[in-house]
Amino acid sequence: MILHLFGWLESLVPDQTLLGWFIFLNFLLALGCAVREIFNSRTSQGSIAWLLSLLLLPFPTTVLYLVFGLKLFDDYSAIQRIDQRDARQLRRAEMSLLDNPESDNWPVLARVSQIPFIAGNATELLIDGQATFDSIFAGIDRAQHSIFVQFYIFRDDELGKALAARLIARAEAGVVIQLLYDDVGCFTLNKQYFRRLRAAGIKVSSFNHRHRILRVFGPTRINYRCHRKIVVVDGQEAWVGGLNVGDEYMGRSKRFGHWRDTHVHLNGPAALACTLSFCEDWQWATGEELQPFIPEMIEAPGTESVLVMPTGPADVLEDCAIAFTDVISRARKRLWIVSPYFVPDAEIQIALYAAAMRGVDVRLLIPAKPDHIVVWLASIAHASSMIDHGVAVFRYTAGFLHQKIILVDDEVAGVGTVNFDNRSFRINFEVTLWFTGIEMIKAVEAMLEEDFRYSKRLTLDERERLSWGMKFLGQAARLFSPVL
Repeated sequence: MILHLFGWLESLVPDQTLLGWFIFLNFLLALGCAVREIFNSRTSQGSIAWLLSLLLLPFPTTVLYLVFGLKLFDDYSAIQRIDQRDARQLRRAEMSLLDNPESDNWPVLARVSQIPFIAGNATELLIDGQATFDSIFAGIDRAQHSIFVQFYIFRDDELGKALAARLIARAEAGVVIQLLYDDVGCFTLNKQYFRRLRAAGIKVSSFNHRHRILRVFGPTRINYRCHRKIVVVDGQEAWVGGLNVGDEYMGRSKRFGHWRDTHVHLNGPAALACTLSFCEDWQWATGEELQPFIPEMIEAPGTESVLVMPTGPADVLEDCAIAFTDVISRARKRLWIVSPYFVPDAEIQIALYAAAMRGVDVRLLIPAKPDHIVVWLASIAHASSMIDHGVAVFRYTAGFLHQKIILVDDEVAGVGTVNFDNRSFRINFEVTLWFTGIEMIKAVEAMLEEDFRYSKRLTLDERERLSWGMKFLGQAARLFSPVL
């Protein structure tokens, strides 16, 4: 293989002197990547794999390392530390709606978020696409000052056109609008879609606008994607959850049929935390520090306490994994997890096994049908191994399941964008809303009980009846868990 590779290089660069310099410089680059990996290693398994590849096959491993292994987010961390996160701390002292008892009860969540639980919110579970976008569109129509829109995927289809029309109408009415999209999620989107928005005065940016793959500083960010879905209107209302902008999320896809997903409409002071998360991302993407509209009087339209937790690869620690591991470890009676992509690392697996051994009702709900076949195969393999440790695994059969939910006892519920995989826990930029109020917890419980009614439990007999080929493919896909 190596001889074939050198033969290919010789055909590509026939000048032997130039080829020699290329090989020498690539070797130096491989050496530099190896040294950096040793100093920045987080898991020995992953680092050893990189080091062996860099040693045995410097090219094209150096290219792969720059794309998938290089993580340079010092500038994003500086935004959190100097610009926005300090503003968060100052804002905390001014607000009278902090729920300090809940923050004290969930100290890890509060530390990870750097914002405490905030009381006084009205919250609503939005089940599936129609309810979600009806609510978002109504909120956009109410906007008087500002609208922030952030999704991983935008499509120029019926739903995408309807969103664009509403945004353009509000921009023409004088509302200031910023829209942020992910480069990978919108890779196939016709850029004419965003040109129409810009022509109406809407500011549009990709997440990696200043950090494209060929830039000298901060290159190759395509592996680190912004998976957040946030809409904020006038600093008072926010929408967060699993849905993107596309007709399939409305259940219009012939391939997927009914698309089962969940969003949350948040009205109240916790929407300011969503605003600050968007402002951090906008500054990272554009270099522009936003001065968001903040209501002079912070209304408290409800009684729900909410914690907004943005996480991502710029975190000093692996905050998302730490937060979910802590929540799982505190389960005593019930632990229900819903994830379309269940590819957990060893720490999460152990935490789930320990919960089941404590006698906790541990349930896992995953899709019965795939959208990304490799991830689905890995999910089936991981979920199958859960059965041996007392975890009840259910597969949703009434369409495609895409929601991301965790429910622990009657104590806390989380709804957001985080999948139970390494990409969400360590690679992507994500956001989760945490709730401790009994009304929201009961609403999540009722919603999941309905979902379980349309699901089939995976039994040991069923697992054993899987074909040898399916078992092999699942275990093979499982090997790619760290990058799925």
